[in-house]
Order: sequence, then C-alpha cells, then structure tokens
Amino acid sequence: MSAPLASEIHLLLDSAGALIVYQEEGAHWAGVLGFSSEARAREFVAASHLEAAEMGAIDPADPAQVASLIEAVKRRAVRYLLLDLDWRTGECLQVEFEGNAFGAAREHRFNPHQRPR
Repeated sequence: MSAPLASEIHLLLDSAGALIVYQEEGAHWAGVLGFSSEARAREFVAASHLEAAEMGAIDPADPAQVASLIEAVKRRAVRYLLLDLDWRTGECLQVEFEGNAFGAAREHRFNPHQRPR
C-alpha cells in the first residue's frame, strides 16, 4: 500500500447488500466509496441523499480483507477506492488497485453532484 489509510475503511451498501460505487460521467472505470470514519460516511449519505441501507468496514492493513473487497468489485469494472469523497466539492483521495492490494494514491476532484450508482 503506497498511501497511509485510516485504521478502518467504512463502505456503503445498498438495500441488496451491494457495495456502492461512483463513476464519473465519461469515465471507463468506477470507484468504490470508502470513508475514513463512520461520521464521514454518514455526512456523505446526508449530503448526497443516497439511499444507503447499511455500512460495513474493512481493515486496510489486512491483506485478506483488502483482497476480498477488490475481488468483489472488479467484476463491476471498479478499479480504485474513492476515500472520503466530499459530495459538495468532489474532492477525495483516489487509491488505485494493484492486483489484490491498494496501490498508489492521489488527490482527485470530481464534478460534484453526480449521483453514485
């Protein structure tokens, strides 16, 4: 893992239990939404009016948990983690997937107010 991440990454799940991902208009790949705290996740849900039914968490230092997350989302054309996406500004940390692990991270800014799927 190239970037220091939080001690837990909180993930949003829809009513069917699927991880919620975000794809910027015109982008080929999507990113799974993750937050460094439960409070940040709840702020995103409130600001975006997203209908997230549940929240789960993984330990980013646990290779098995990270690999399971990446394997689960790669089938959906998801290629990175969007950490702490701010709904109002579009700012977040984009963490690339390298194999079944977290790789390089960079600051990224999306066009705000595009609804996650």
